[in-house]
Amino acid sequence: MNALDLARWQFAITTVYHFLFVPITIGLTACIAIMQTIWHRGGDDRWLRLTKFFGKLFMINFALGLVTGIVQEFQFGMNWSLYSRFVGDIFGAPLAFEALLAFFLESTFLGLWIFGWDRLPRKAHLASIWLVHLGTVFSAYFILAANSFMQNPVGYTYNPTTNRAELADFVAVLTNEVQLVTFPHVLTGAYMTAGAFIMGVALYHLRKQALDRGSDLAMYRKAVRFGAIVALVGGLGVVVSGDLQGKVMTTYQPMKMAAAEALYESRTNAPFSVLTIGSLDGSSAKPILEVPGLLSFLGTGSFNGEIKGINDLQDAYAAKYGSAALTQSASYVPTIWLTYWNFRLMMGTGFLTMFFAALALWKTRGEGVVTGRIWKHIAIWTPLLPVMANSFGWIFTEVGRQPWIVNGMMTTSSGVSSSVPASSVIISMVIFTLLYGALAVVEVKLMLKYIRPGAVTVSEPIDPADRHEDAPLVFAY
Repeated sequence: MNALDLARWQFAITTVYHFLFVPITIGLTACIAIMQTIWHRGGDDRWLRLTKFFGKLFMINFALGLVTGIVQEFQFGMNWSLYSRFVGDIFGAPLAFEALLAFFLESTFLGLWIFGWDRLPRKAHLASIWLVHLGTVFSAYFILAANSFMQNPVGYTYNPTTNRAELADFVAVLTNEVQLVTFPHVLTGAYMTAGAFIMGVALYHLRKQALDRGSDLAMYRKAVRFGAIVALVGGLGVVVSGDLQGKVMTTYQPMKMAAAEALYESRTNAPFSVLTIGSLDGSSAKPILEVPGLLSFLGTGSFNGEIKGINDLQDAYAAKYGSAALTQSASYVPTIWLTYWNFRLMMGTGFLTMFFAALALWKTRGEGVVTGRIWKHIAIWTPLLPVMANSFGWIFTEVGRQPWIVNGMMTTSSGVSSSVPASSVIISMVIFTLLYGALAVVEVKLMLKYIRPGAVTVSEPIDPADRHEDAPLVFAY
């Protein structure tokens, strides 16, 4: 493998791994803020216990996500220096806002929330966790604005003297049409992920309480239903925003839409295939099970709309950009089997999450509990499914853009660092992969360690006015 292939593998490994933590972090901050608000307004100590329980799990996830995210910025300079030079003037602006504004807001108020239970007035402490969530939302928005530029470049001018794209309209970058549909899709996906996480953990304890005749049945039933509602509402948001995203994708990245279906010839009333068998060389596909007109509706809003096929788009791109734009091949077609199956795995795992959430709501209605062995498996799989859906979705998004690193402007092969040999890339990739593997072990062990005891009894925070001014600042968990 050459330096380009290795650099792509390294970026894929580190990015997908980092994004395992991101949606849980975004969604959990909102869910914890809601739980604390319910306790603040009603005084029910069960919601305080749940707030602190899931707050502890959130902090473990946040710490691991922070550590794995630091590597991302370094890769742009190490492995993708030509890309960074070409679009750094544009790409750097939203990333700077993310670091200086969003992450500063997020980390500052997280510290206040962690250490401020007995130090801050209750309303100020409650406001802190809401501001943490606001910081995660801002962070997601700025990062997605940078990524959306790669999907649909806007707000720039090209300087032929320096051979660089330069920022001309920052507002246009922030209001990119791709960004405006991607952001709600990612945000609702994060809520679905966090809701499923809460539901899965609570299901485990609800089943345990039901079998052991425990005293916290009502609390865990509330938690299951809360998580299931968040997962179901978030999932519906994902469906609606995904529909809008598909139409925007058809407009600006028609090859990605065609690759999602392995549609080689342009068609009106284009079907959506549930199963397709492709040729070994990836040059054709034979549909086995289809839904007539569904792809046209997803892409155009009309069951009779036209979806451009891979072959026609390849000819059009070759005529527009020429084979000279590509250094390794003359193909503008992404890896079809990756786009096709990731698109379906993304939807399948997402819909299965929503099904489990609806099933849990039905089962826990009234005084219902869960006891069957099947619920043990549902409790394990429910938190994992939306995490997988997010990963499948991002793999589809990034692979479907290939061979472009910036759509229509710069190919991936021309963005890789020319002075970094393959040996250097593979050394750093092995080191990072081993490090991430070790962090995964730490994450799983810590999560299991603090999930097993459940939401332990906690004392209600004292009024800051009753706290001695010389009392030490202690960790609240």
